[in-house]
Amino acid sequence: MDIEFRKITDFPRGTLCALLKEGYSFEPRFERDCLNQWQEFEKFFYDNPHIAEFSGFMTVLSGIPIGFVSWNPTNLPISAEIGHNCIAAKYKGNGYGKQQMQEAVKRIIAQGAKRIMVTTNEILIPAQHMYESVGFKFINKCEEPNNAGYAGMRINYEIIVK
Repeated sequence: MDIEFRKITDFPRGTLCALLKEGYSFEPRFERDCLNQWQEFEKFFYDNPHIAEFSGFMTVLSGIPIGFVSWNPTNLPISAEIGHNCIAAKYKGNGYGKQQMQEAVKRIIAQGAKRIMVTTNEILIPAQHMYESVGFKFINKCEEPNNAGYAGMRINYEIIVK
């Protein structure tokens, strides 16, 4: 089945948080420690649909939202930073995350970014492989200030746009 990419605001409030909860359900401490931040993020996107349309999209399969990605365009054209990026657990392992990230990179480059950055955690090995498969290069590891006890080190990646 083919996926499509649609506006986040095509779906009701609660969709982003539900996808984040589902995407991180393998480790319940993520929801415990991040839920407030996820809710604030979702509120911001739905309260500012013009920003949501410019800096994120929903990944949809047969009309069902299965994931989304967002980025911070504040420093364009110098750089953009990928923020939330998730695929619901039952859809992982099918290449949807890679397709989603390829689309995000394409859109960010079209917005003029010279550098695209993303951070993940040591525990998220499939995410690391996906970022590398899309063209992100490892930069460094650093301490995870919030979730180090279960998420491990932060891993920073970038794409330099030629």
